[in-house]
Amino acid sequence: MAIITISREMGSGGIPIVHHIAEELGYTLVDGDVIRDAAEDYDLSQEALQQIDEKPPAFVENLDRQIELNMNRIQLIVLEQALKGDVVIYGRGGQDLLPDISSVLRVRVIAPFEERVERWAQREWIDPDLARSLVRKSDQQRAGFIKYYFDRNWTNPIEYDIVINTIRISNETAVKLITEAIKDPYLIEKAHICKSKIQDLIIQKKIQIARLDDDRIKDIWFNIDVVDCHVTLSGHVYSENERQAIISDSEKVEGVLGVTDNLKIVNY
Repeated sequence: MAIITISREMGSGGIPIVHHIAEELGYTLVDGDVIRDAAEDYDLSQEALQQIDEKPPAFVENLDRQIELNMNRIQLIVLEQALKGDVVIYGRGGQDLLPDISSVLRVRVIAPFEERVERWAQREWIDPDLARSLVRKSDQQRAGFIKYYFDRNWTNPIEYDIVINTIRISNETAVKLITEAIKDPYLIEKAHICKSKIQDLIIQKKIQIARLDDDRIKDIWFNIDVVDCHVTLSGHVYSENERQAIISDSEKVEGVLGVTDNLKIVNY
């Protein structure tokens, strides 16, 4: 079950590359359109998507929990698409949603800032100064999104298997590099362990959504670990009622085979 994640800078040429890769390999492209089409089934409004998709949080206290809840719903969409295999995940922190899964090919598409500005101005028929502002804002938002939700430097090349600079490499060569790389024997060898790990990540994500959506639980910062569909809860909660609520929420998630409760009640 091959998975390619592609991180890109605005104006770098990532859009045509991902479409060509998906077409060449016959893979499903998981992008903004797929997320928007699935949103209603995951209790996501189009307005919520526009506010939070690939953006850092607003840091407004009364909105934080709802923003976190909706972000986890977007991530669940991506994870459930990844479970099907043979997908190209475009943005959305795809590589960070699949940690320690060695069969994922992680790609980044870049280009120099001024080149990206020029491309965007030509593509959208807008003033170069406006294009420069939009590209800079996009870079800041996406970098902030990755830093906040995954605590990672978006531009660090060591986090990627392939980094493609489209000012030096044509789209055709980029597509060829990626479609050949996904056939690497190492990635194929590790593919058999991929599915079970993604299933665990999906269970973990569903429990995170349940706890954020449960008004009985005030402290949302305890730990949820899932291994082979078995859930271990650790950390602290404020009351016995919260403890029972999160255990109940965890047990109700489809696919959970058992729950180990290591939660401690801490009264402040």
